[in-house]
Amino acid sequence: MSDQSAPKGAFIQRDKETYAIVPRTPVGVVTPELLENIASVAKKYEIPIIKITSGQRIALVGMKPEIVESVWEELGTDIGPAVGKCFHYVQACPGTAVCKNGILDSLGLGMRLEQLLVGAELPAKGKIGVSGCGLCCAESFVRDFGVFAKRTGWTFIIGGNSGRNARIGDVIAEDFTDDQVVELTNKCVEYYRANAKPNERTARFVQRIGIEEIKKAVLE
Repeated sequence: MSDQSAPKGAFIQRDKETYAIVPRTPVGVVTPELLENIASVAKKYEIPIIKITSGQRIALVGMKPEIVESVWEELGTDIGPAVGKCFHYVQACPGTAVCKNGILDSLGLGMRLEQLLVGAELPAKGKIGVSGCGLCCAESFVRDFGVFAKRTGWTFIIGGNSGRNARIGDVIAEDFTDDQVVELTNKCVEYYRANAKPNERTARFVQRIGIEEIKKAVLE
């Protein structure tokens, strides 16, 4: 079965016969009720693998195509984008919610960005990291867009990539408030959409355009 005939919200696995899905779990936060529901559905449909992904999400893997729709219905969650040219997820650390090192509310800002951007179309896939302190536990420097907290505010990063051709992102703004981060993210996304080549991730985009040119476009 080809990807073109894949059930909604599912993507083909290595065996070319079974599929995986990723329920949407904004900024990696889950509830007991959600976990209980996932466990119940996995048992009922004998889903062989439940995997925590690198993006703080839960993947249900190894489903025959005919059960995918029923699984989604019983899970009752939105689809967490895992393939395609869009924002896939926002990765966020605990920040000031619980972490002793937290300086700013990374979960709160991450949730705002999640609600605003996840699933939004892009020239290529995109990921966001929001870290509540300079330790950058949400891997902000190797995400397409990232921020980390200092006592003076958020530092904004663009053009990171953790893949085979890895790249540390460029800092384009510092000492920003939550609202300023959201506004700048929107500007960067629009500039990227308007000027990127098809399938060009932000890391290669920044290398091609140049960080100073991007700063001029989004900060003035």
